[in-house]
Amino acid sequence: MSLDALLSGGWSWAGAVLGLAWAAGAALVVAGLPLRRRPGLEQRLAPYLRDTPRPSRLLGAGGHASGLPALLVPLVARLAAGVDRVLGGRTSVRRRLERAGRRPDVEAFRAEQVLWGAAAGLAGLALAATLWWRGKGSATALVLLVVLAVAAGVVARDQRLSHQANSREARMLREFPTVAELLALAIGAGEGTVGALERVCRLSGGELAAELRHCLADARAGATLPHALQGLADRTGLPSLARFVDGIVIAVERGTPLADVMRAQAQDAREAGRRAVLEQGGRKEIAMMVPVVFLVLPVTVLFAIYPGVAFLEFSI
Repeated sequence: MSLDALLSGGWSWAGAVLGLAWAAGAALVVAGLPLRRRPGLEQRLAPYLRDTPRPSRLLGAGGHASGLPALLVPLVARLAAGVDRVLGGRTSVRRRLERAGRRPDVEAFRAEQVLWGAAAGLAGLALAATLWWRGKGSATALVLLVVLAVAAGVVARDQRLSHQANSREARMLREFPTVAELLALAIGAGEGTVGALERVCRLSGGELAAELRHCLADARAGATLPHALQGLADRTGLPSLARFVDGIVIAVERGTPLADVMRAQAQDAREAGRRAVLEQGGRKEIAMMVPVVFLVLPVTVLFAIYPGVAFLEFSI
């Protein structure tokens, strides 16, 4: 390839990049025009419901709470609404956010999905530009690559949320027997139910202790203790914690010995953990058979047969 061809190809590529950057900047400017900034219902009603003078915007924080530039916030909000309309499942997302210990803000999570999709799209665009520069792949295939990268980023954020929820519940299950035994010791020493919960929350840490602190905060805010504990069972959805809450509620309402209930709950949780470990060990044992059968065994058979085959060939 001659020097003139290389220079002409480089200038055309630079022109394409500059044109794309100009188009993206123009789209952002048009999206941020005052005529396109339609205030929402909350912004329209806030001046009439607020009982304090509205502070000046010049005295507010310089950046947005999410770390995005102010010009990108409306665009990300629109894209997040579009992702929510396409994917749906707001109830499932809110449920998994609660299980992960996060605030059930579906809009914020959709914005995170948009950002993950944008990051994956930029990576796909860089890969597509590299392939285009080397002359590999058609334009349709490269555009499809970028679209698939964006979709993969959105789906990856959703899968990450599910993984966070499952990991948090697994940690709560590991903490549950110890917390139940501590509650049994505190109640057996003469503490009341609320006092025992406060002592356990003060002495222990972890996800389950944080959930119990949340329950105590709800109880101090005016809810009854059984109702606050039922919120714990609803937020997590774990069967063992649901039985734990039911045992406390029945013991509080009927006056049965709560320490015995806690000890039984701890014993059941340890037995369930032991069964889970055995089941996981069984699955791992089966998975270990795959390399043994398909890798080690053929190599062993080959080493056993090859000398005989070589001797027969040498004899013939």
